[in-house]
Amino acid sequence: MTDSTKQKGQQWLESLLKLAGVAADVQATEVDSASNSPDEVKNYWLTIDETNLSANQVENLIGTQGTVLDGIQYLANAALNLGQKEQQAFYTIELNGYRAKRQAELEEVAKSAATQVLESGAEVEIKSLSSAERRQIHTILQDYEELETFSKGKEPHRHLVVRLLQPTVDE
Repeated sequence: MTDSTKQKGQQWLESLLKLAGVAADVQATEVDSASNSPDEVKNYWLTIDETNLSANQVENLIGTQGTVLDGIQYLANAALNLGQKEQQAFYTIELNGYRAKRQAELEEVAKSAATQVLESGAEVEIKSLSSAERRQIHTILQDYEELETFSKGKEPHRHLVVRLLQPTVDE
């Protein structure tokens, strides 16, 4: 994985914005992962510079509850990983601090669910999450060895379940 993957994401997003009539620069940064496994998918944040954008443009690019930003992020990941078997990457699209704020909220939701499950033993369902947000919760809770997470249901009613790790039956 080289810087070209990062630059490819940056150029793709700048081109998409230009096609949408939005003149904005994009900064690409690689996010360090907890494990330094060479097989791990690289994560990049593509941050749209809102300096020259109007408040209305920022609002329209984020959308209600981040739906437009989520759509752009989905397109970025689909388009940039198409045909890539070994050089796949995950791109997070950031604008005006929306993702950072939402990440903090998701960490609180995840920790609250983990505490609730550990104290009660009952599973907890977390609803109203996008697929990217479900992925983030899975990642946040992977360090809890006594818990497991999985998605259940079909879009648009898919939700995340957190529960105590189910014992495996040895045969």
